[in-house]
Amino acid sequence: MIEVKKISKTYGSKKAVTEVSFSVKQGEILGFLGVNGAGKSTTLNMITGYVCPSSGDVVVDGDSVIEDPLKAKKKIGYLPELPSLYLDMTVLSYLKFCCDIKKVKLKNKLDYINDVCKKLDILDVQKRIIKNLSKGYKQRVGLAAALLGEPRVIVLDEPSVGLDPRQVVEMRALIKELGKKHTVILSSHILSEVQEICSRILIINNGVIVADESTENVVQKLSSKGQISLKVEGPNEKVSNLLESVEGICEVTTKGNAGENIFEYNLSFGNLPELQVRKNIFFALSKNRFPLLEICASDSSLESLFLMLTSNAPKGRAQR
Repeated sequence: MIEVKKISKTYGSKKAVTEVSFSVKQGEILGFLGVNGAGKSTTLNMITGYVCPSSGDVVVDGDSVIEDPLKAKKKIGYLPELPSLYLDMTVLSYLKFCCDIKKVKLKNKLDYINDVCKKLDILDVQKRIIKNLSKGYKQRVGLAAALLGEPRVIVLDEPSVGLDPRQVVEMRALIKELGKKHTVILSSHILSEVQEICSRILIINNGVIVADESTENVVQKLSSKGQISLKVEGPNEKVSNLLESVEGICEVTTKGNAGENIFEYNLSFGNLPELQVRKNIFFALSKNRFPLLEICASDSSLESLFLMLTSNAPKGRAQR
């Protein structure tokens, strides 16, 4: 359904995306992950035709976004992180306007719009001014606009941002339902959401693809490695370097700061039994006088893989 062919995007002397290639099949829900500055949103903008690639091409159901943009864009519904809504319009007038923009040709557009609104549970707010709606309803209105015209591909960029827990659950259910009739690309920072909804996971870092696996394969790979979680007092760099030198440890990922000069770590181990690895960690830290404040088994998860693959992500880049 979608073929991304070696697309790159350069801003001045900086490369936001470098020769990214992947394909998405009909009916697939693809989770697209990356830290801020990784090139994630730039890639989505190139797929949807909002940004022109510096090189490469995107083909949607046989039509090139570069060579025939109007035909290709008709097949894409896009919900950006901040939906482009006309806040002073009512929901109904806005959706009628979107139908006209998309040149939706139906005898009874009102019935069609009502069907879309019913699917997204916004029938009861059709006559309300958009600026007076909650964040959750605004997201639904933006998604309704994206669905108008029956696009074969739906691209969602952070659809759950700013929603309360109940709204997040409702949005997940909507996305699952969309996957029954549409090809979906979902970008999200909520890793549990991606793991629950998506059939395949793609991770971008520093403008290049660093992982492309089915969700099932990711879980199997993670479960094949032992995981230990630590909380240690001491300089992060020195402790990390020390842990990397411990016999049996394969990967060391800093999870974050847990207090003054206290850091949390995820460790992956392979060849040695877990008990022996724990002993090696304890003796190495105690020998170097770094207090071990906590040690426990860590559940294998998408989060640990994401942190491992993006641990060298640069800070302070303008693009996402």
